Amino acid sequence: MTTVGQGDLKFEPVENWPREDNEVSITEAVGVAVDSQDRVFVFNRGEPPVIVFDREGRLINAWGRGQFVRPHGIWIASDDTLYLTDDNGHSVKQFTAEGQLLRTIGPSGQPSDTGVEGIDYRTIERGAPPFNLPTNTLVASTGEIFVSDGYGNARVHKYSAEGELIKSWGEPGVGNGQFQLPHGIGIDRDDRIYIADRENRRIQIFSSDGNFIEAWTDILRPCEVFVAADNLVYVAELGERHGLFPWMTVPPNAVGGRVSIFDLEGNLLSRWGGGHDASLATEFYAPHDLWVDSEGSIYVGEVAVTAASLEGKSLDGLPTLRKFTKQN
Repeated sequence: MTTVGQGDLKFEPVENWPREDNEVSITEAVGVAVDSQDRVFVFNRGEPPVIVFDREGRLINAWGRGQFVRPHGIWIASDDTLYLTDDNGHSVKQFTAEGQLLRTIGPSGQPSDTGVEGIDYRTIERGAPPFNLPTNTLVASTGEIFVSDGYGNARVHKYSAEGELIKSWGEPGVGNGQFQLPHGIGIDRDDRIYIADRENRRIQIFSSDGNFIEAWTDILRPCEVFVAADNLVYVAELGERHGLFPWMTVPPNAVGGRVSIFDLEGNLLSRWGGGHDASLATEFYAPHDLWVDSEGSIYVGEVAVTAASLEGKSLDGLPTLRKFTKQN
């Protein structure tokens, strides 16, 4: 039996998950989240954009055709509603699990003025109001909504449960409270906000009011951070091999995509991946999102199609969605 991870956090890759006989196929699992019934929701960068599976990988439902410009982030709140972040659509929308649109959070469709050129975060001149290519969203236990904003901005936005903007924080840069592509966002039991500050290669942690607490730096281009019910922090790291901007090059001895698990103090507990052969069940191509279900199984979505197309490479045989079951 192949296992990954270390110590008490070892996992077994699940082959052929989801099932190959499903009637829909995943183009690119840019996002993945699990609801209170352990239904797995995939935000698919293709049609249909939302695909729902049971724990065994059997298709339950699919919806959302024509409702998104380019899917990017997914979050499932405690009431099992979905918050879906559309980067090129400059919007965040809330849906029922069955696909009924409930509301739009903040503005939609028009990018705010940050001075950015395209998606080059290096050209952002200033932090701006919502949104310019937002990346991910979460809902706190208070009902407050937080959005990382993202490719064309360098801010985090905090909304009330009613959808009113309370405050924003962050500016372009490398200092504390500054960002170079705030890509993922997580929250722990104390409502501390974790920002995957991707191109600064760190996770920054803030109070819910935006006050800087600390930064973790044993990270390689984190795309998403998820604090699970076990109070462990799971991080999807893009690594140095794939998903590079055109001005980036693969460094010597580059580390590939990987998944890391930390405790709430930032101590590394388990990690796997980092190699170069993404066809192996123990490796990754371009990890982009992850979630943990009630049994401790981990689902990892990869932007393999986007990354490979930027590099002019073939994706034959590479999965875009992986499942790992926890070993007892």
